Amino acid sequence: MTLSPAAVLLDVGGVFLLPSREHIRAALQRSGHPAAEDSAIDRAHYVATRVFPMDLMADDDLLPHWDRYLETYAGAVGVAESEIPEAVEHLRNEYVSGGLWSQVIEGAKEGLERLVGTGVPIGIVSNSDGTIEDRLRALDLLQVGSGGGVEVQCLVDSGTVGVEKPDPRIFDFALEYLEVDAADVWYVGDTPGFDVVGARRAGMRPILMDPFDVNGDYGIDCVTSLDQVAERVTFGS
Repeated sequence: MTLSPAAVLLDVGGVFLLPSREHIRAALQRSGHPAAEDSAIDRAHYVATRVFPMDLMADDDLLPHWDRYLETYAGAVGVAESEIPEAVEHLRNEYVSGGLWSQVIEGAKEGLERLVGTGVPIGIVSNSDGTIEDRLRALDLLQVGSGGGVEVQCLVDSGTVGVEKPDPRIFDFALEYLEVDAADVWYVGDTPGFDVVGARRAGMRPILMDPFDVNGDYGIDCVTSLDQVAERVTFGS
């Protein structure tokens, strides 16, 4: 493994986008819960990602884990334990509707610009529904080729390629396109059970996006922003 990467691959959720605060507040208010602060809503996602186990397999039934994610999310935004089941039903409705993942993370685009400015090839690998490239382009965040966002070299959407993290095969599409060896690549994601596990299985260096410092006990290499990733690329750390 080289000190500086031959390429950096990035997740979308938790790196560029979070669940819409507006949608989350609407769900909480329907369940009779007072509106939560912005920081509490944002932090809740990172706390809830911890429910996905580190031995997760690609063919595991994920529904029980997603239920625990929503329960943990509700608790993290301050819903009382006795009221969590009702809040989860309203949150679930938001998660299955379109437009939830639309909260752009502050500084993410600027961090990507700095990362691209290091000269290292950048690609996106995301578990999504086949629409993530169009959504990122519409938000002027990033795109493959020219556009209003930051240009990246490739974008792999699990809904398009038919395989999703933690299955390491999803990374093969980006590695082959960029013509780089997995051992020389960093992958930045937000969910230990999907992103860290998948990257390790693929032979890459995983880096966990952890802006609220909720995953320090995992012993995983963490950053709080893409600016930090760019700094590491620049100085080879």
